[in-house]
Amino acid sequence: QVQLVESGGGLVQAGGSLRLSCAASGRTFSTNAMGWFRQAPGKDRDFVAGISGGGSSTFYSDSVKGRCTISRDNAKNTVYLQMNSLKPEDTAVYYCAARRLQGASYNRNAYDYWGQGTQVTVSS
Repeated sequence: QVQLVESGGGLVQAGGSLRLSCAASGRTFSTNAMGWFRQAPGKDRDFVAGISGGGSSTFYSDSVKGRCTISRDNAKNTVYLQMNSLKPEDTAVYYCAARRLQGASYNRNAYDYWGQGTQVTVSS
């Protein structure tokens, strides 16, 4: 079982930055691919970024590519999402997710564990 706890959300002005963190329990963190997803009110939970278990492979949705960076510190069992040049349309609850496999996925159904989410609000 893996437990995930997100932090780092908040209110920021457009153009600003935030760094989200996700702390994971468990002794096999480096074998878990990790992903960040987000869900705005009334919308589906959408993929934002993913990273492989070893951290060598990352990929992003088109909506955040060039503005966000996903990274991980396996020694600290933590994955990060650095978000820059934030826009009002980035406003959502951001969720961290873990897979039992090494390879990350765009598909939310491919993830086995989820955090409770952290709210990000970008004002115009």
